[in-house]
Amino acid sequence: MSLGLAPASPASGEQQVHVPLSPAVRDALFQVSTATITTQLMSRGYRNTYLEGLAFSNPSRQRMVGEAFTMRCIPAREDIDVPEIFQDYDHPQRTGVEAVQPGQVLVVDSRGRKRAASLGHILATRLRVRGAEGIVTDGSFRDMAGFEDLDLPTYSAGASPTTNLAQHHVVDVQVPIGCAEVPIYPGDIMVGDRDGVVCIPRHLAEEVARDALEQERHEEFILEQIEGGAPLRGTYPPDEQMRQAYRDKLSRSAE
Repeated sequence: MSLGLAPASPASGEQQVHVPLSPAVRDALFQVSTATITTQLMSRGYRNTYLEGLAFSNPSRQRMVGEAFTMRCIPAREDIDVPEIFQDYDHPQRTGVEAVQPGQVLVVDSRGRKRAASLGHILATRLRVRGAEGIVTDGSFRDMAGFEDLDLPTYSAGASPTTNLAQHHVVDVQVPIGCAEVPIYPGDIMVGDRDGVVCIPRHLAEEVARDALEQERHEEFILEQIEGGAPLRGTYPPDEQMRQAYRDKLSRSAE
């Protein structure tokens, strides 16, 4: 059954940004866990999709689904990254933040370096006001107390009080990046929950959402059997008898 998103083939170089996710696909991805998504991606041959080492800032805002808006940093240089550039409204970090659209997740490639923050609470608040769906970085945040109360899902490798200029220089937006050793292309789908953040290649979003929903329905049925005392053999993984019992339950529910 289609969820309303026309799939696109992955490009040989850079992946193109597509139209926003359909409400059906977005809703499906909000319902399923990142654990289920990684299983679906692994069944399609994608093993490197989990952004290891990142944690959410606000426990009440863990769930996140949105298209990746990428930002790439290189190491800072002392003669360029000076405090005076904070007076420049056209600094690449600020123009990048202002370019993020509703429904997008800002994903910052900080090369896994967290001695200096990738960005702070003011820029994060601006992203929330702009309608962003979240922020992800393999670096750190500053003003972490603000992030802990921010009404926006945010994931990072930790906290640092030091401004980004000490270690990071933003050079590109909307280009392929690596974040926590995972390739992220503009428009890829970022999903976050209690377990962390995973990246779904954009052209797989609809089929992964569809099959992940079905996987979780099936696993809920299996869990019911385990809670009722059923042994693992024949139940998990299910044998033909258990699969038929699941199909029978679906048929009864449809009546």
